[in-house]
Amino acid sequence: MTSAPDTLDLARGAVAIERDGLDALVGALTPGTPLGEAVLATVAAIRTAPGRVVVSGMGKSGHVARKIAATLASTGTRASFVHPAEASHGDLGMIDRDDLVLALSNSGETRELSDMVNYCARFDIPLVAMTSVAGSTLGRAADHLLLLPNAAEACAVTRAPTTSTTLMMALGDALAVALLRGRGFGPDDFRTYHPGGKLGAAFRRVGDVMRDGPMPLTGPDTPIDDLVALITQGGAGTAGIVEDGRLVGVVTDGDLRRNFGRDMTDLRASDIMTPGPVTVEPDTLAADALGLLNRKQIQALFVVRDGAPVGLLHVHDFLGEGVV
Repeated sequence: MTSAPDTLDLARGAVAIERDGLDALVGALTPGTPLGEAVLATVAAIRTAPGRVVVSGMGKSGHVARKIAATLASTGTRASFVHPAEASHGDLGMIDRDDLVLALSNSGETRELSDMVNYCARFDIPLVAMTSVAGSTLGRAADHLLLLPNAAEACAVTRAPTTSTTLMMALGDALAVALLRGRGFGPDDFRTYHPGGKLGAAFRRVGDVMRDGPMPLTGPDTPIDDLVALITQGGAGTAGIVEDGRLVGVVTDGDLRRNFGRDMTDLRASDIMTPGPVTVEPDTLAADALGLLNRKQIQALFVVRDGAPVGLLHVHDFLGEGVV
């Protein structure tokens, strides 16, 4: 049994080997290199393909292929995974002649991919190979060869797929990023494909989470007693002071506390309000609005359009929507 230090040495060694593999991949992705040119050609082929990107692989490469297909699909490139063994038993019908096939195999000799490779050749479907062996069956059959750099697996004893799958994963991510950035894919697009979860919540807009019903709004001449009642009814600890349709100030619970003890009989809202309050617009990212609340150490703020209040945000609204 290995000791704890020995175990950590092995763990660090494995990570270091995979890091060296990634460094080699970065070096291979430069202009004029075979891999750099192949990536450019592959990105161009995907952009011009009328159909989808069909990603396939067997075993560990298959797991990576599923992830690449999911990443492409979630970033605006139509993609799906087809299992190579299932393809031989009818799922080849899932591959359209307008599609492009991206096949992953470290050795390039994965037997289960042979029917798919032949199908691509028969119907002139573009085939992109991601492999470590240029002269392999898959490498020779490919229209575009994404040749992984020569890199040691993290375990020299078993040569279990480790560094090779890491490089495949990274190269798949590189394709996805190049495609989405070239397409101008932005936060709004990402939110469309990720309506749930923290990622989707982070890219939601203020207009999606604000309270747009009756707002606690009043004029500058409102007596303090009426103002207190309005703040209480509003449930957000604040009231907006509006003049000529524009938000000119806010009064919060804190403003009321700070004026406690004064004779407020003759005071009006304008006497205790905070002028020029912090506001956001409906198109502001919800995550940015929450950051503003945190920096200003306030609980709520008004949403305005051209100076006119159109909604109200409270920190609890963000938590309820999953924006953190």
